[in-house]
Amino acid sequence: MPYNLAAAAMLLLWGAGVFFFAAPGWIHILLSGAAALWVYGIVKPKAATTT
Repeated sequence: MPYNLAAAAMLLLWGAGVFFFAAPGWIHILLSGAAALWVYGIVKPKAATTT
């Protein structure tokens, strides 16, 4: 869940930078990072539970 929230925040920052400002090239790293976090948040293994 925290990975998905961080990814959503990064996407919002990227979107604001692209659509409201003259986006410099480095701002697009936010898009790549957000996509990586979103995928990692979905596929990361669950913690092992011991009984």
